[in-house]
Amino acid sequence: MDPLGLVLAGAFAFVGSHFILSHPLRWPLVSLLGEKGFLLLYTVVAFATLGYLVHAYRQAPVTAPWWQVGAGLWAIATVLMLVASILLLGSLIRNPAAPGAAASAATAPAHGVYGVTRHPMMWAFALWGLTHILVYPVARNIILAGAIVVLALVGAVFQDRKKAALDPAGWSAWQSRTSYLPFAAIVQGRARFGNFGMHALAGGVVVWLVASWAHIPLAGWPAGIWRWLA
Repeated sequence: MDPLGLVLAGAFAFVGSHFILSHPLRWPLVSLLGEKGFLLLYTVVAFATLGYLVHAYRQAPVTAPWWQVGAGLWAIATVLMLVASILLLGSLIRNPAAPGAAASAATAPAHGVYGVTRHPMMWAFALWGLTHILVYPVARNIILAGAIVVLALVGAVFQDRKKAALDPAGWSAWQSRTSYLPFAAIVQGRARFGNFGMHALAGGVVVWLVASWAHIPLAGWPAGIWRWLA
């Protein structure tokens, strides 16, 4: 198999094993291994397949870019990564749908990052993948980043289905006030924009600045706002 084929195989293994273990095989394996045993197996498989994907990525050649990347695409990517950072940091605190959350998803207000989308963490990962495809459109990166996008966005759909099965009334109420697509519930008047909290806004800006700066020592070229400041 050629090097790019190995990257593609690694992407299928990483994404496919996640979906299979998280959904059709989860309950049979939990019954067999227990919750802790299942989590151990899941973690081992996730790290093994991700490690293989990263190894294949590094071994694959850098092909010609599929399109030219100018200042316009970099500006779009920079803004999208700021949005992704805010969504990610905002998803870490006050998640109404988290197990054991103080506020039930059935009655919690939809605001902050959850007013934007009920899957802020998944959309943060998806935006990360999309922006990296935008500014580094070589074959191996499109495969790897595309795998992250598929895992995040399809995984969010599966999460909705699983939680609806576990709590039909509560999850249905939460879905009625939120949206899968970013800003859809706000546009439709089912959620309100605002009340993000400093953990989302300030934390997101800090992560955005640090992560984009880290491309300089790690990748050898500036990313994000540092392309204009460097």
